[in-house]
Amino acid sequence: MTGLLAGGTGLVGKEFVRLAREVDYPLTAVGRRDVEGVAATIRADFSTRPALPPADVALCALGTTMASAGSRAAFYAVDHDAVLHFAQAAQSAGVRHFIVISAVGANARSPVFYSRVKGETERDLAALGFARLDILRPGLLLGHREERRPGEALLQRLDPVLSRLMIGPLGRYAGIPAATVAAAMLVLCSQSSGGKYIHHNAEILRLASSG
Repeated sequence: MTGLLAGGTGLVGKEFVRLAREVDYPLTAVGRRDVEGVAATIRADFSTRPALPPADVALCALGTTMASAGSRAAFYAVDHDAVLHFAQAAQSAGVRHFIVISAVGANARSPVFYSRVKGETERDLAALGFARLDILRPGLLLGHREERRPGEALLQRLDPVLSRLMIGPLGRYAGIPAATVAAAMLVLCSQSSGGKYIHHNAEILRLASSG
């Protein structure tokens, strides 16, 4: 089984590369920068559909923030357009299973721009018709980022307190380690049943512990 990974230099992507290397999972990274620890890196900026080699699974950990992007248009270009271009390229290469990191609260009809973009991306990925589509909707991602995100860093510091208050449905918004999300993705790579699956924190934790 072989995989294609977009977003291999990000918080979850780096953890996935580390886990894949530990189990000798053949992985090709796709992105603007070289990724250490993979079989190969294909340079692409996702402004168009890159030419990709055949693979069994494609995994997408692309994403940015409004502060980093600088504008709504730039944010949309990464969190929607780049994701779709990667998915379309993977599908053209014969990939039938797509795994993507979205976000809790994703809703194409949300009045919140961030959540609406995530929801539109999920909707448009589903329309591509992959044999299997796994959508992970983690809460606050915990871990060290090379990229400076002050707001997210503050929330990470507050997470030990906030998580105690997030019970019941609010548990979906609690912090979850990036390594846990990556472990769940690795488990999902071996799933073969068809359909669309949405995984929130509880299911992500269950998957990660089953690997």
